[in-house]
Amino acid sequence: MEKKLYIITNESFYHQDNNYYCDNIDLKSIPEGLSKYSETYIIGRKSNVFRSKKVEIQKIRILSNIFSYLFSLMKSFRDKKSYYLIISISPYTFFASLFLKIFFKKHFIYLRSDGYEEYKAILGFIGPFIYHLMFSIAAVNSNLISCRKHILKNKKGEIVHPSQLNKKWFAASQDLDFKKIKLLYVGRIRVEKGIYSLLEIIKNSELELIVVTPEKDTRVKSTPKNVTIVNCENYNDSIIEFYDKNCIFILPSFTEGHPQVLDEALARNRPVIIFKEISHVLRDRKGIFISNRDTDSLMKTIQHIETNYEKIKEEMKKNKLPMKENFIIELKNIIFRN
Repeated sequence: MEKKLYIITNESFYHQDNNYYCDNIDLKSIPEGLSKYSETYIIGRKSNVFRSKKVEIQKIRILSNIFSYLFSLMKSFRDKKSYYLIISISPYTFFASLFLKIFFKKHFIYLRSDGYEEYKAILGFIGPFIYHLMFSIAAVNSNLISCRKHILKNKKGEIVHPSQLNKKWFAASQDLDFKKIKLLYVGRIRVEKGIYSLLEIIKNSELELIVVTPEKDTRVKSTPKNVTIVNCENYNDSIIEFYDKNCIFILPSFTEGHPQVLDEALARNRPVIIFKEISHVLRDRKGIFISNRDTDSLMKTIQHIETNYEKIKEEMKKNKLPMKENFIIELKNIIFRN
């Protein structure tokens, strides 16, 4: 392959026995998918903690500080026919974008979620100001890609449709059993993901919550008795069984762009509950319900789903969900257009 693609990310990778591991499914699937079309490298951060997902890319440079990170990026400038894809804006990737501008290197920035809301959830009132500064500078002379138009903040950019779905997800699914209401959350345990808020809401209820996360370090000091936390590496789409064993998928995030887990739940005919902060993700999907962030509202929403499930199931069958293969092709066509 003549083309070389450098994927620049803030993601942390663990190195063991000549293999690399990360927790974020996008940082596994995007490089693996694009490697079919170019020689693909990843520049990321070094982790001293084991990560759950093996990345089938060997050309990964993991650095322990910002100086070695940027130096590694500069070494790539020797390659004449190189393409650069930055995934999300963070302090590390922000400085990478600056270096690419200084050396007149064309690059793309893929924005997966609303950084203003994420930084607010993490840092409070000062968070959006910090992100605005990075976003405003990084967007200059960069080619933006996003999963939602509003994330671009009126700036020009391409829209893609992220997905991890393949044919396995559309095989026959198990029927629901509402004798015991089991909620499912799949994702990282982070403040901005709203998981701590959800634990507070359900801790004194009769609901049962299964939390499936790629992280082994769960960062939950005290887990309520009705909550079970499971580490899952999702090898060969094994996570499908968790969707099938539970009644309702719940996404408590304070901010989301295009949450792929919603499509996964809908593909398995599982209704979804979200809270008002991310009501924009509803779009034309059938089977997603919006609740207030309190116990009473959540219970009413669950009761509505239980009572009307047969009708809801028929509506969910009308959903036209994006596929992983098409998503990778969208990215490929944008990055390698010229």
